[in-house]
Amino acid sequence: MLILNECIATADGCEEDDDFSSESQEMDPSPGTNELRVFVGTWNVAGRSPVGSLAVDLDEWLNLRDEADVYVLGFQEIVPLKAATVIGAEDRTEATNWNLLIGKKLNDKYGYPWLTPMIHPITNENDQCDVFIDPETPNSIKDQPKVQTEQQNLRNRYKLLASKKMVGVFVSVWMRKELVKRYDVSGVKVCSVACGIMGYLGNKGSVSVSLSIGGTSFCFIAAHLASGEKKGDEGRRNYQVSEIFKRTAFPRREEDRDKLHPLTILGHDHIFWFGDLNYRLYLEDNLARQLIKHQDWRSLQKFDQLQRELEIGGVFQGWKEGNIEFAPTYKYSSYNCNRYSGGIPSRAGEKQRTPAWCDRILWYGEGVRQHSYFRSESKFSDHRPVSALFSTRIEVKPNNISSPCIENS
Repeated sequence: MLILNECIATADGCEEDDDFSSESQEMDPSPGTNELRVFVGTWNVAGRSPVGSLAVDLDEWLNLRDEADVYVLGFQEIVPLKAATVIGAEDRTEATNWNLLIGKKLNDKYGYPWLTPMIHPITNENDQCDVFIDPETPNSIKDQPKVQTEQQNLRNRYKLLASKKMVGVFVSVWMRKELVKRYDVSGVKVCSVACGIMGYLGNKGSVSVSLSIGGTSFCFIAAHLASGEKKGDEGRRNYQVSEIFKRTAFPRREEDRDKLHPLTILGHDHIFWFGDLNYRLYLEDNLARQLIKHQDWRSLQKFDQLQRELEIGGVFQGWKEGNIEFAPTYKYSSYNCNRYSGGIPSRAGEKQRTPAWCDRILWYGEGVRQHSYFRSESKFSDHRPVSALFSTRIEVKPNNISSPCIENS
């Protein structure tokens, strides 16, 4: 059984929650260090709910043939960005559904088949957490919570460490259970920063997870930045990045005791920033489409806004991104379609959008090597999912203690 703790998100909610590229330098493992394989993925799902047929899409996106130790998945628009979802109370249903689908996929592949989970959680008032049980089990959760927990723990190979939702932005972090037991995983905290409408609504912004594995700290930031391809829109995106850096915080808590966990994003050893960053191309639509037709990614990258900003130091100074050797990920004409929206001749009612690499993965810190950077071909939304696989060097600490599984959706 998967046990998930519940917290309430706020608009600016920083809450407590129990080859760099192919040419990069090789890491030199030394005594007291080890390596973790970290998978990072991002996907704008265009407000669509997860369905069972997504199993094949997830298999390709998660690249399950090449197993990782940690899976970090960021989503954008897991709910439609309309007034009711942006201004209304948070509804954790879609986050729960995505977590169930991800967990089932990971543990069906590498562990044992999951107990069939309930879509809606039953709240156990005694431990104030959400409990997922097999609906075919004859006894209630109050009758056999310990037995159910033991059964689920025997079946699962991957454990949910942290999960956080803010409107449509969502992050989910999973780790191999034996490594959770082997290493001292501590300081698991989450933070949300809303910087959309009026600078403080959650239609745009970030959700972040901070944690330490052994003696090495990690920060994972899933973001959805301002849209638009007009001149100057890249400046709005840069500003939102600066706001996320400024307003993301992981305050110390009593349980930290003498462990000095990082308080800010840049205080971490290994940092991964990913999502629908919405940077576009400084290029006319027809010219962009010609380069795409010839798969001339190198020429197309010369006009990429994010690459330009990285070069001039406008944003993400000192950060790295792998070489892009795949087609732009946005915007496709419709669901189940391989044609970019717009173009000539355009179709009635279709949005005119110059294709662009909106969905990106960046990293910062020493001791990180990227093995792959690619997009998947799911037609589930008007974005294609993107993922990257990394090796990260961690400091091994004695007296390993396992950590609780946490959700804050």
